[in-house]
Amino acid sequence: MSAPETEEQPTHEETQQPRRRGRRPGQAGKRSSKESYNIYIYKVLKQVYPEMGMSKKAMSIMNSFVQDTFERLATEAGRLCKYNNKHTMDARAVQTAVRLVFPGELAKHAVSEGTKAVTKFNSSRA
Repeated sequence: MSAPETEEQPTHEETQQPRRRGRRPGQAGKRSSKESYNIYIYKVLKQVYPEMGMSKKAMSIMNSFVQDTFERLATEAGRLCKYNNKHTMDARAVQTAVRLVFPGELAKHAVSEGTKAVTKFNSSRA
C-alpha cells in the first residue's frame, strides 16, 4: 500500500512577507544611554561664568578629564580599603585617596570641599 498523495502546502516562512527592518511608523526608537558628566560640568560652568558656553569638543575633553580623575580616586580608595581589610569604602578612604592622588594645594581644597559636601548631606538626612 502506498500513502495517499496530498498537495504540498507552502511552509510558514514562504507565506509570510519578508520582515521589514527599522522602526514602525510612530514607534519610538531605542536610545543607548551613554553616561557622562556633561550636565554637571555645564552647571558648574554657569555658576562660575554665567555668560560663557562650551563647544562639544571642549565638553568631551572635560568629560574625559572628570572620568579619568574619578577612576584614579576610586582605584586608590579601593586599594586603601583592600590594604585595611575593609569591605566598604567610606569617606575617610576617599579623603585619603584625594590626599594621595592630588598635588599639594589642590588636595587641601578638594578635602575642604568634600568635607563641606558630606556635612551638608548628613545634615539634610537628619
